[in-house]
Amino acid sequence: MREIIRVTSRDPGFHQALERLVTREEAYDRRIETAVGEIIEEVRLRGDAALLDLTSRLDHWTPRHATELEIAPARCAQALDSIGAAERTALELAALRVRQYAEHQKLESWSYTEADGTLLGQQVTAIDRVGLYVPGGKAAYPSSVLMNAVPAKVAGVPELVMVVPTPHGEVNDMVLAAAAIAGVDRVFALGGAQAVAALAFGTATVPAVDKIVGPGNAYVAAAKRRVFGRVGIDMIAGPSEILVICDGRTDPDWIAVDLFSQAEHDEDAQSILLSPDAEFLSQVGESIERLLPDMPRAAIIEAALRGRGGLIRVRDLEEAVEIANFIAPEHLELSVAEPQALAARIRHAGAIFMGRYTAEVLGDYCAGPNHVLPTSRTARFFSPLGVYDFQKRSSLIQCSAAGASLLGRTAAILAHGEGLTAHARSAEARIKKDG
Repeated sequence: MREIIRVTSRDPGFHQALERLVTREEAYDRRIETAVGEIIEEVRLRGDAALLDLTSRLDHWTPRHATELEIAPARCAQALDSIGAAERTALELAALRVRQYAEHQKLESWSYTEADGTLLGQQVTAIDRVGLYVPGGKAAYPSSVLMNAVPAKVAGVPELVMVVPTPHGEVNDMVLAAAAIAGVDRVFALGGAQAVAALAFGTATVPAVDKIVGPGNAYVAAAKRRVFGRVGIDMIAGPSEILVICDGRTDPDWIAVDLFSQAEHDEDAQSILLSPDAEFLSQVGESIERLLPDMPRAAIIEAALRGRGGLIRVRDLEEAVEIANFIAPEHLELSVAEPQALAARIRHAGAIFMGRYTAEVLGDYCAGPNHVLPTSRTARFFSPLGVYDFQKRSSLIQCSAAGASLLGRTAAILAHGEGLTAHARSAEARIKKDG
């Protein structure tokens, strides 16, 4: 392959080059936006009839009736029974670990009572119905089912509706088995923008949901943007990213395959290594050249490394931390002697993998924390998907007579200051009259 980009932090113009490397300019594709807008409007107006037409045209199979789009719970249970014992055990263990981690994330209701008897607090409730989009075009992703569905169920979501594309009518038993394990309530063989539209607006067959979660292609992302506001969404996820900080003492082959692990997702994925050890960077480069030909997805990995990868020499680990905080990566590996100390200085990262033995891929499948993470530098202000994304918070206020009188005086003054007389009168009506 053409050699991966190699630079040092001392190079003139390094920071400008780094910004160009990691800043993804979202190209506005008018064709995608136009197509998605037409699909959403078609589903909104024609409901099930539109879903049948679009499934035939885009997924290349023709259900006779909209009810055939739904995959029965019995079919998911059958898939769970039909997969191999090792696969079932792996799915069940991964689900258990995700559930155990998610249990620690639950928000609880709370309140306190002031001296005059006024109660203030917060009531936490689950979202009523959530839609889960599971990709299913180029590959099958049972892990995405678990990572999205299990936290929703831990949060107490009563109804979880999953949509998954089935090109040529083919379903994936691992995906259906994961749905059975995670407790998904309803499953539909739907993909693309039409699936998002069906979840947002509802049809005679597909129920409308309150929030849509899960990754997808450019059409799915565009559809989620368009329906946001009618329903909630989790985030708009971009291509996968991994940033590795290494002190030069880890097996270079390990680091090379760690970089491969995200690069194989997509030609636009990003894999970057930071190290103060120039010789180690060269060793990793040699490992990449030697190991790449044996990768089944070598062409995708090569394109990703060539286009958006980098081997970067830094002055020291302190500078590596500064660069990592600027990049705000989706996945950050700290392959160093004292990873916890280094992690304490990381402010922006979707997930932090600490130590030489903690490969990012463990987080993808079974470590426990969620693998749905912010990308494209959005870890500066977004967090991983979690139980809290499936819960809502309502403020609680209950005034005693004394509290209403005390707070009413303050509220009335502020309301008059804003010129809102009715606001003031409402507060003043409950003020205790002197004497």
